[in-house]
Amino acid sequence: MTSHRFTLILAGVAELTSELADALYEATKGDIEFSMRDGIAFLEFERTAQTLAEAIHTAVDDVENAGRGIRVVRVESEAANTIAKINAELLGSPAAG
Repeated sequence: MTSHRFTLILAGVAELTSELADALYEATKGDIEFSMRDGIAFLEFERTAQTLAEAIHTAVDDVENAGRGIRVVRVESEAANTIAKINAELLGSPAAG
């Protein structure tokens, strides 16, 4: 098993409350950092799983099944960003720098 780091961007969160933070912490088994910036809520994860995809899918399920009406609208991962940059470099994209 490998530890994977990624961020889930959330919809359905108006404010970061201690009750919501506790519910998400419990639902995700505590492998999160819950934050809000410029009105956008997000969870930073460090989750152990066989693959990054498995880690993300289980995290999304945990968050969306927490019973708080929260929906995951985007996933961010340094691994994905690195792969996108390498692919751009391979294609000779001017944005690759």
